[in-house]
Amino acid sequence: MIGDLGIIFYVLALAAAVVALRVRDLLAASVVLSMFSFLVALLYISLGAVDVGFNEAVLGAGVTGVFFVVAVFNTKRRSRD
Repeated sequence: MIGDLGIIFYVLALAAAVVALRVRDLLAASVVLSMFSFLVALLYISLGAVDVGFNEAVLGAGVTGVFFVVAVFNTKRRSRD
């Protein structure tokens, strides 16, 4: 069963997902999505899937986050207020 630490990571990941959907700035959204991936990696680790958590941290939070930031800086379109 999921422990107290896992529940905290789950709630924080859910909050990060909602913030990523509600934020209007593209750069802030990409940073929050990277934070979401890192929180999900911590959730996997707390559940005992260390290899999946490490993979999520490296690919989900690291590489994908860098790709999102590079894509935002190479884009001319911005979100309307």
